[in-house]
Amino acid sequence: MIFPEECKTVGSADEKPAGERVYFLSRYLVRRTDTGHEVWAVEPEAGTTMLRAIKSSRLLAGAADVCMYPEKVNLHNRTDLIRRALATGKRCTVFTGLDEHRTFVCDPSEEELFTIHVYDAEPPRPNLAHNIRDLEQTGLFGECTVQFCYHIADIRKTDAEAYPCRAAGFSRTIDNDRLRGDETVAGCLTARQVLAECYGAEAAFSVTDICPANQVTAEPFIARCCRSERAGIGVHDGYYGAVVHWGATPRTIAEAVFAICAGWEERKSNEKEERGEKGDQK
Repeated sequence: MIFPEECKTVGSADEKPAGERVYFLSRYLVRRTDTGHEVWAVEPEAGTTMLRAIKSSRLLAGAADVCMYPEKVNLHNRTDLIRRALATGKRCTVFTGLDEHRTFVCDPSEEELFTIHVYDAEPPRPNLAHNIRDLEQTGLFGECTVQFCYHIADIRKTDAEAYPCRAAGFSRTIDNDRLRGDETVAGCLTARQVLAECYGAEAAFSVTDICPANQVTAEPFIARCCRSERAGIGVHDGYYGAVVHWGATPRTIAEAVFAICAGWEERKSNEKEERGEKGDQK
């Protein structure tokens, strides 16, 4: 797959006001022809001028293989662009951004996408999942070429008699109602502690665990939890990822995603080195 890291390296060659010279940052050119658009890779001559002669050029995709995407899009959301490019059925898709800049994806493949598993719960609103979706749409995670797989548990399906919080709209909740002491409760460690403090250790509650961080079955992951002491990046119950607090801000969530990406890449690199060393020893 060829996907320029930055749109500033993609130039337009529809017209030639400077003749055969190109802007010094240009590494790719989109050129209009009588039959459609072509995409070229170019190497400018070395020098100090803004406009330079072309040292070499190579056709990446001819007009028959190029789709000029009809809508303006967010050029920073690279995962979205790869998926859009795959949907066109063409080898190469040229995109125009909201600011009129261009980029393209040639020979798109989802194999290069990095997946983070998101664990959350509802109701109320699964705040972690919604924040990640909102941040992803801005293109914030574009440089990571990351995609997210969402695992959002519906705590209503626990068929409990009581639930943690009135904010979720349940009729009987730990924080709003006096319980008998023998109910089935949807909750977590925090709920267990509250129940013990309110009803004593002799209470016979049956607690169904609904903590997203305890539902993790894939890595790398990011999960929401109400226990501040569990927050952080690392290995949690055998899986690598991040736990963020129930009320984490978008900035905290974004920083956790970047840390996961960097940490996972480092782990994979270390694993490759270890396999190489073991191979050399055989």
